[in-house]
Amino acid sequence: MGMRIKLLVGTMTGTAELVAQEVQQTLQNGGHEAEVLMMDGVGIDVFGRGGVFIVCTSTHGYGDIPDNAVEFFETLERRRPRLDNVVYGVIALGDGTYGENFCKAGARFDELLSKLGARRAGKPLQHDANSGDVPEEVATQWVAEWVQEHLGSDGAA
Repeated sequence: MGMRIKLLVGTMTGTAELVAQEVQQTLQNGGHEAEVLMMDGVGIDVFGRGGVFIVCTSTHGYGDIPDNAVEFFETLERRRPRLDNVVYGVIALGDGTYGENFCKAGARFDELLSKLGARRAGKPLQHDANSGDVPEEVATQWVAEWVQEHLGSDGAA
């Protein structure tokens, strides 16, 4: 029996949304229920019942959170809900030429969720736009391995 996994998307140009949609398809093909949610379309109550989440976000500017995710991120920082019943993974998209700010939005979400008590499963995926690799292809391979290695073959976190 598969897991229910929510993909929370922060994007400026739509690339992270495209990646999330491909990841959703991979999860569904693996027998999981997956839902793509744009961060500007949900409140932090999305974490209310806990569960499994993947944050899929690009980095904008010099390490900034994408515009559609700023309010969501800032509300999490301000309200600081306990997320002990949340398991998450991170797909971070960035540009390696930005040095220390490479994939910084993903790292900021990772740090914040961890501080709030959520448990990260596995290492975040960091995709460099300059790598020549197609981000959705890298992400679908990552999520297939992520589910198997960190959620178990039956999807139990």
